[in-house]
Amino acid sequence: MSIPARIKDDLLFLTALRRDLHAHPELGFEEERTAGIAAKLLEEAGIAVHRGLAGTGVVGTLQVGNGTRRIGLRADMDALAMPEMAGRPYKSTVPGKMHACGHDGHTAMLIGAARHLAATRNFSGTVHFIFQPAEEGRGGAKRMVEEGLFRLFPCDSVYGLHNMPGLAVDEIAVVEGPQLASSDSWRITFRGVGTHGAKPHLGRDPITAAGTFLSSLQTIVGRVVDPLQPAVVSACFLQAGDAKALNVIPDIVEIGGTARAYSPGVRDQLETEIGRLASGTAAMHGVSADYRFERRIPPVVNDADAASRALAAAGAVFGEKVRRSFPPSTAGDDFAFLAENAPGCYVWLGNGPAVDGALHHNTAYDFNDEALGYGAAYWVALVEGELKV
Repeated sequence: MSIPARIKDDLLFLTALRRDLHAHPELGFEEERTAGIAAKLLEEAGIAVHRGLAGTGVVGTLQVGNGTRRIGLRADMDALAMPEMAGRPYKSTVPGKMHACGHDGHTAMLIGAARHLAATRNFSGTVHFIFQPAEEGRGGAKRMVEEGLFRLFPCDSVYGLHNMPGLAVDEIAVVEGPQLASSDSWRITFRGVGTHGAKPHLGRDPITAAGTFLSSLQTIVGRVVDPLQPAVVSACFLQAGDAKALNVIPDIVEIGGTARAYSPGVRDQLETEIGRLASGTAAMHGVSADYRFERRIPPVVNDADAASRALAAAGAVFGEKVRRSFPPSTAGDDFAFLAENAPGCYVWLGNGPAVDGALHHNTAYDFNDEALGYGAAYWVALVEGELKV
């Protein structure tokens, strides 16, 4: 494994930084403290800093030599609205907020890489260090793009990284093609005519319609979508009636859920088919259906050329521990909006065993500090490989 000596010497600092960020989690678009720390450390390293994109976003720019190529490296900064249950010296000090996905580690690794690159300057071109707010479902990447990220900081390619429990800390997965699914939300309201539970014939029962809809929902993936195309449709919300009125058939039933796909075609198909099923079910039961499909995050699909460059950088750091095959995740990441504007590659960095089952978004999760050096070294190798002197 090849971790530069300067990064090794910086690991105590990076570990302390990561644990400080962990102890002070901030939710999406609230990352004032985190963004301030990132900006200060970049400026101290001699890197030009732009603040304020998407409110709390920070972009550091380092231009060296006369190279014309420009690349972007992205780290997300936000925490989750959930309690931290495991006891550790740097446990969250903010009730109900926790770094349960490792964004504290992502931020620290990119800062470590930026400090190294600013000191060594062993490349020719421009690198933009993108510290993004609000990855966890609040639309930070989209807002950065809308507010001019790529107009202000043009990129010929853009790269993302996420820790992965279950992969050893000296492993990394770099795979061309789909990595994360689209993440969309849907809502349906069945509207009937409420009546006495003992006299259902006098009304139009939306609960029965909802039951039919839910029991048929999985036929979309099982019988409509091509079996060779992955897709997920899940109902995650159901509300109807009143537990204190068990003899009343209500007027409405509300259902909501998520839809996931790896291709634009299947994504379109899910939107159409959920609505078609809702409409048909409503007609069959003599009720009406209101349907709304919200497109939130596109799929993350690694560009072939960008993945090839990422693979070369990973090989320089991880050697034979690079995984060229790794299953895509049905989770989503709004890095997709960055990769829609420049060829992109998103890789999985090992976080070690999932201790006590603590995977992402678990109250006992923690980023593995042993991964800090590997992640920072990967970023450095990527810049020095793509922006060769």
